[in-house]
Amino acid sequence: MGFAAVSTISMANFFLRSSYHHQKDVNLGSCMRKETWGFNLYLPKLKYQSRISFCCKNESIDFEERTSPNEVKKEIEQCYELIHRLGRGVVYLGSSRMGPGHLHYIKTFELGNKIATLLDCTTWSGAGPGLMDAATQGALQAGKPVGGFKIGKEAGEWTATNFHPYLPSESYLTCRFFSARKHGLVDAVVRCRSSERTAVVVLPGGIGTLDEVFEIMALIQLERIGSQLPVPLLLMNYDSFYTNLLEFLNDCEKWGTVSKCEVESLWKICNNNSEALDYLAEFYGLSTIETNRKDSESSEHLRINHG
Repeated sequence: MGFAAVSTISMANFFLRSSYHHQKDVNLGSCMRKETWGFNLYLPKLKYQSRISFCCKNESIDFEERTSPNEVKKEIEQCYELIHRLGRGVVYLGSSRMGPGHLHYIKTFELGNKIATLLDCTTWSGAGPGLMDAATQGALQAGKPVGGFKIGKEAGEWTATNFHPYLPSESYLTCRFFSARKHGLVDAVVRCRSSERTAVVVLPGGIGTLDEVFEIMALIQLERIGSQLPVPLLLMNYDSFYTNLLEFLNDCEKWGTVSKCEVESLWKICNNNSEALDYLAEFYGLSTIETNRKDSESSEHLRINHG
């Protein structure tokens, strides 16, 4: 490999060329001082097959050959159209792996049912299994509309499918691109009018859930969401699921990577459904008396069905 460097006081230009020789001189010269220094690099002769080739010529793939930008744009527009048709509401983020037999599934079903009744809005999710399904089922039992932005394959699933097992096709969109799906989940909670009641509810989850919640937290922090009309963000700390995460964020405050009380100002931590319902009722100036009255009935019904 041979290197050459040409330098002046005001500008430095570096040139790289490859060589098949075992030895090449590297000269660094100053055109101002007429001085040259040299040294030798001894490199072994290597035989390999490169999978990536680099060239200095002005060769690039024509942007018009890339179809994905237009496809992403089209999919985002489809997400917006679905939201316009079904209405904004509450977005649920949570694990796809906690099924009907899990206690958090039962709690999420109850929460989805009560919030849909309290806020009288559309329930949105990733239209997947687990806790997403629990929130959807709860809203359906309350007789409220539901919508979703599905992805072909969720974490923990062996096979991919573009179809939801029971939702009508006009109520969800199967996204090819994660970026479009995220656009949909964010736009579904952006309040354009004071009469719109929206929220983001973070349920127990894994990598995908954490990815989504921290992105939304950053958008709230930077006032990309809620700059005019605030949007409540609730962290459901069922059975202390997120306690270790909260301790880590407290450590971040100690290290100075977040400001004092900054994280606390971005969301509301709820340990149970009653705290979440009370917070939303206060946020939107509503009454939870009727909702709380039905809570015990729904809980008993679920325990019987899920045994």
